[in-house]
Amino acid sequence: MSEMNQLEIILCSPRGFCAGVDRAIQIVEAALEKYGAPVYVRHEIVHNKYVVDGLRKKGAVFVEELEEIPHTDSPVVFSAHGVAKAVPLAAKLRNLFVLDATCPLVSKVHVEAQKLHAEGNKIILIGHRGHAEVVGTMGQLPAGAIALVETREDAEKLAPENSEALAFVTQTTLSLDDTAEIVKVLQRRFPKIKSTPKEDICYATTNRQEAVKHVAPLVDAMIVVGAPNSSNSMRLVEVAERSGCAISVLVQRADEIDWNIFSGIKSLGVTAGASAPETLVDEILEAFATRFDISVSSRTTATENISFNLPRPLRA
Repeated sequence: MSEMNQLEIILCSPRGFCAGVDRAIQIVEAALEKYGAPVYVRHEIVHNKYVVDGLRKKGAVFVEELEEIPHTDSPVVFSAHGVAKAVPLAAKLRNLFVLDATCPLVSKVHVEAQKLHAEGNKIILIGHRGHAEVVGTMGQLPAGAIALVETREDAEKLAPENSEALAFVTQTTLSLDDTAEIVKVLQRRFPKIKSTPKEDICYATTNRQEAVKHVAPLVDAMIVVGAPNSSNSMRLVEVAERSGCAISVLVQRADEIDWNIFSGIKSLGVTAGASAPETLVDEILEAFATRFDISVSSRTTATENISFNLPRPLRA
């Protein structure tokens, strides 16, 4: 048997579940435990197929719209990404029993957007069109009250009716560097533009990107464990590439690894998006251990100890 090549693996820390994702999954699990199946969930509770499939097996029923839910007393959970104002209103009209799993940091952006709008400002939302969080945030205000800006080019072309009454908020899972560039353009073009008192990009997104920035220059390749529809996971791949790691790939599970890409590497960085469970990281490490003689270390750039309360009906 030929000797296996040595591979140094550096785990980025923090990685994986954030407090908002952890809370959202706990809400579905606690509802199933307390009320039994089915528990209806509007949209994927978090953007991770492994997590969603696991909850489905336990009795969660995932729908895209409330209309898909029959007349029921069963709980209806709103996903961590948040929903437009029209959704809870529709649920109330149907007397549905709602458990809101919206991440509190997303809810904070909703409140800030409403406050800035109430002060007479046109709201600029920096985010990705069609993402569930962006749909929910735009749905907090009347149609036309929020303009979406995705790129620096969008910011350069923006032509508001009143440039004296503008304010911006951001999606919570964006690239810190990209967002800073867009904000620079907005502030240069509209010096009086207002922003929220605190950064909207959440602590978990910030911490995971910072960890990748530290590890990416040290390794030949980087794996981000996460889903292609997970905004924060996709941003980690981009951050790794920009930080000097030419081979940076997103994988959902070990069976997706293209081994040809990693044949000549001597070092590998591994991280996980905020909706990817640690068990999938372990799965990736085990897959590499069958092909390489691995040594594993961790590089920690921040410590996280944030947790959010469950909705009142689920508290013990």
